[in-house]
Amino acid sequence: MLTTAQVLAENNFGDTRTGGLAGPMGLFLIVALATVTVLLIRNMNARLRRLPDRFPQQGDPGRVESAVVDPTDGPVGQDSPTSAPNGSQQHRNS
Repeated sequence: MLTTAQVLAENNFGDTRTGGLAGPMGLFLIVALATVTVLLIRNMNARLRRLPDRFPQQGDPGRVESAVVDPTDGPVGQDSPTSAPNGSQQHRNS
């Protein structure tokens, strides 16, 4: 009978010298990830160089600011959608 130590010590992984693809595949993945990282860093540096040195101030008088309305504040002089449905909500009787 086989003991537990003999079962655990047995090589059940096949011939480890032929068909070993893990090493070259790992090297390929590392080189691919390094290449993608270098290209990403170069692209982001180019984008950062194209940005202006200073951005316009928020309160610039030459700039028209649009008012943002919070939809949770309730109706602001508008009818609710249930009282006047638009074209996409109308039902046709055929």
